Amino acid sequence: MIIDSHAYCFLPADDPRGYGTAGEHLRSVQASHALHHQPAWRVRDRGEAESTVLAPEGIRDLSALPDVDFRVDHQQGRVIWTIDGEDYTKQFYPPNLRHLEFTPHSLISEMDFADVDGALLHVDPMLVRDSSFVAECVAEYPQRLRGMALVDERRIADDPDQVIQELNTAITVHGLHAIKFHTPVAYGRGPEPWDDGPYRSFWQSAASLGVPVFFTMGCGPISHHASASKADLRSGYLDELNTLVRWMERYPQTVCSLTHGFHWRLYLEGDRLVVNDERLWEPFQNPNCNVEVCFAVRIGDVFDYPYTEARTVLEQMVEHVGADHLLWGTDMPFQNRFCTYRQSRAWIEKYCTFLTPDDRAAIMGGTAARILGWK
Repeated sequence: MIIDSHAYCFLPADDPRGYGTAGEHLRSVQASHALHHQPAWRVRDRGEAESTVLAPEGIRDLSALPDVDFRVDHQQGRVIWTIDGEDYTKQFYPPNLRHLEFTPHSLISEMDFADVDGALLHVDPMLVRDSSFVAECVAEYPQRLRGMALVDERRIADDPDQVIQELNTAITVHGLHAIKFHTPVAYGRGPEPWDDGPYRSFWQSAASLGVPVFFTMGCGPISHHASASKADLRSGYLDELNTLVRWMERYPQTVCSLTHGFHWRLYLEGDRLVVNDERLWEPFQNPNCNVEVCFAVRIGDVFDYPYTEARTVLEQMVEHVGADHLLWGTDMPFQNRFCTYRQSRAWIEKYCTFLTPDDRAAIMGGTAARILGWK
């Protein structure tokens, strides 16, 4: 069984569902576009442009974002903003999204063409803030899709009871299958670590639900500083992995996984991907820890298919983590910026010849099936 452990369905960026208003949704998308590594350009002539103006460093309150008439171009399926009469855009979203949405029907058509059996739907602050929407997508194709519960990380410390209630509803009423937690969003309220303290009651309740937790990891509080050096970011990322180790020790019955794999862009050295820090492997001494195999969406702008430069790193992951703790994931439809869905399978299945048949079976679906109890 081939399972993509990382896919999305979402409504247009100006749809108010889950956000209260269309403007609130757009502000979330604007903030996400500000520092994303995809290039921005001037629409008139595709001239190079900057996007940091969308959310200057230091702004944590989304209501304080600059007014640049940030909006959706429904015809071309992208966002647009205007400064001094000039329109700008960037392709954080992949091209060819009608109305800037990706429906469960769109995902299934991609899965059918690439011969993918199942997919796990993720959630993200700029895409989905309504667990019932995820449940509706799953209900369209219950044999093919599983879904994650949304967590509003910024509200946990100040309003834990309400967030706990929302999570319980997502799992026990809407029937979702996993929890997604974005550590960079948690630091949006301040530098306090997310593994204990004001987060304790939330995690105790989450662990009692008996579903896996998928972490999207950043570099700790320093993630919010655009001027941070790569060395500082690497140090912050390692600190986050140490926080994860503490979290796993507190909740030994809860299985977890790291989305996207490691923070791959921190380990780019020129035209090479170099992973030579043994501290990266420490969390996987705990058998509950798993990690996604997902390169194209993160470094597909640096390396071309079939990602020769990533093969050695995948071999290291098999050695240090074990294929039975690795999950193939794509970030669909965002990986379509760089390769097709078929290619996101083929680079592993056809070109990573060091993998045994059992290794490939685990990575391409076996590990995800085990974590999710998918039969």
